[in-house]
Amino acid sequence: MFPAVLIVDDNESIIESLEGILSDDGFEVLHAFNGYDALKKIETLSPDIVLLDIWMPGMDGIETLKEIKKEYPNLPVVMITGHGTIEAAVDATKSGAFDFLEKPLSIDRVIVTINNALNFRRLEEENRYLRKKAIEKHSINGNSKAVQELNLKVLSSAPSDAPILITGEHGTGKELVAKSIHQLSKRPEEPFIIVNCASIPEDHIDNELFGYEKGAFPEAHAKNRGKFELASGGTLFLDEIGDMNLKTQAKILRVIESKTFQRIGGGRTIHVDVRIIAATNKDLAHEITLGKFREELFYRLNVIPINVPALRERKEDIPKLVNIFLASSASSGGIRTPKKIEPDALKMLMEHDWPGNVRELKNLVERLSIMVQGDTITVQDIPSPYNKHINTVNNQDNSLCPYRGVVCPLYNK
Repeated sequence: MFPAVLIVDDNESIIESLEGILSDDGFEVLHAFNGYDALKKIETLSPDIVLLDIWMPGMDGIETLKEIKKEYPNLPVVMITGHGTIEAAVDATKSGAFDFLEKPLSIDRVIVTINNALNFRRLEEENRYLRKKAIEKHSINGNSKAVQELNLKVLSSAPSDAPILITGEHGTGKELVAKSIHQLSKRPEEPFIIVNCASIPEDHIDNELFGYEKGAFPEAHAKNRGKFELASGGTLFLDEIGDMNLKTQAKILRVIESKTFQRIGGGRTIHVDVRIIAATNKDLAHEITLGKFREELFYRLNVIPINVPALRERKEDIPKLVNIFLASSASSGGIRTPKKIEPDALKMLMEHDWPGNVRELKNLVERLSIMVQGDTITVQDIPSPYNKHINTVNNQDNSLCPYRGVVCPLYNK
């Protein structure tokens, strides 16, 4: 299918000239003699690009451009300008025009500009598609009231740059929520940097966060940029912040307040623009009473609080989650048709309390998808402790098998 170019100009000779050249070059060419006609043809014919003259009677090119961008923000518009109207053309690019061409028109320049605009539009569409897929990938799945309320908070808080504190048990999906917020924010193309405060040794966390200069300590053989610097312009996700030591908490507080820091061993002040999202499975209010968390940092982080519900609080989402995990497991294993699960087996999973939350459910479903020999997962395939009806006598010989209740070649000979 050939790209469609709409030429908008009150000069018939220019339209005829461009129509002949662009048609020979493989474009479908449409034309309009004024802004009103152009808007109607955009609505009915959906061109891929518009060549728009600035000076026209009635609605001029600038007005037409603004109307186009209001209704069709992703449609590329190239302005055509006569002698002495370069300043107006520059103003038009600020209003959303992709580029401008000066009369008399150079045919080579016209073709190159059109192709550049179409390639730019294609890249924008690809980016929007990839962003949409990233949002879907990182979203919390489910139709329960708890998930709907969670998604509403995510959508409401994402456009802001205010700090967010995500709370919830292990395995509920706090990192997924943080990634969703980043993808829906004003910074989706910028870095999303994760710091797991619980996994970094206490004597290394300052180096990880703020970086260091060469020679700052014996092992510092080269300059190293910290996570704050790497995240500048984007989002810094401080996971398990409840495990961060008090000294580092004070430094984090200063960075949030001043938006500046210094590398370890350095004297230069570095300015950063970072959106802070923190997460914890701890009750920080209780940690404050124990003297393990700074109250002032808590209030700085807790500007927008978001709690991720435990799986036991949204058990009606389990059927959907199970189907998602079965499909994912089949896809990763190169299997075209995912396994099914019988209603009684699914009911058994819905009756469990899931202390490990969604992560625990995902791991179990992946295990069953791999280990169950048939096409359908039955009650007999569900292992303990999820299956409370397992006959302990029949299973005493395979009590060490990690897949109790599943046909296991090692323990069921």
